[in-house]
Amino acid sequence: MAPGKVPAGVVGQITRGTTNTNRLRRVDRWIARHPALRRTTDPLVVDLGYGASGVTAFELEARLRPVRPDVEVRGLEIDPARVARADAQLAEVRAGRTPFAADARVSFARGGFEVPLPDGRRPAVIRAFNVLRQYDEREVADAWQRMAGRLAPDGILVEGTCDELGRISTWVEVGADAVPRTLTISLRLTDLASPLIAAERLPKALIHRNVPGERVHAFLAALDTEWVRAAPASAFGPRQRWAAALSGLAANGWPVGGRPSGGRSRWRLGEVTVPWASVAPRA
Repeated sequence: MAPGKVPAGVVGQITRGTTNTNRLRRVDRWIARHPALRRTTDPLVVDLGYGASGVTAFELEARLRPVRPDVEVRGLEIDPARVARADAQLAEVRAGRTPFAADARVSFARGGFEVPLPDGRRPAVIRAFNVLRQYDEREVADAWQRMAGRLAPDGILVEGTCDELGRISTWVEVGADAVPRTLTISLRLTDLASPLIAAERLPKALIHRNVPGERVHAFLAALDTEWVRAAPASAFGPRQRWAAALSGLAANGWPVGGRPSGGRSRWRLGEVTVPWASVAPRA
């Protein structure tokens, strides 16, 4: 296949393929706690668009295994060359020559937004990270619809973006009905100057909406205001300052304390989750 050419029957575009070890740790630990994974009878998870290396799929399986020992991870990529490389990595894993478990339930195949799976299986979770960044905002809803249409009835699509080292990460939870539910921001708190840095890595559906008059802009501005106001709490550490800032948001009416996948128990990790309605683009 010619470089950059999408195979017939595959929906999507070949991404840059940037992949770094440990880059997706923040979203992985969030997925590990989500009821969609913990309660499903078929814990199949898709790593869609894993990039030039299959390492994110192996890491995902390793992070989910403690809560679901029967988890399966299926890595999907459009470029057959990337699939071949991931299969070669899998052979190394099976031979016990990597830090990953030799019996890791991981496999790789060619695929895009159509999410092809054998035997008509429907995943409990689809993680699509750093995939939609190169698309136009107008294409996001269709991509969500295609991916969500492949989910199990109680499954979730987790679509988001992070920086190269995984210190700044944001994602949207989308239900099987293709309706977005929440936005989560997860930041490395050590040396954090301002939570406004998250604006650089907002999901495609929001990144161009960070302008006055839009809900996501108001939310980030309010978060930054509370972060500045909570500066005295930094004497007790960045986690305490973050918690104080989010408590300030809650006191001002921002819904930052709910849902099993978010809430106050996640604050210590540098996370905050809000309902989609709080940040949704205005028509």
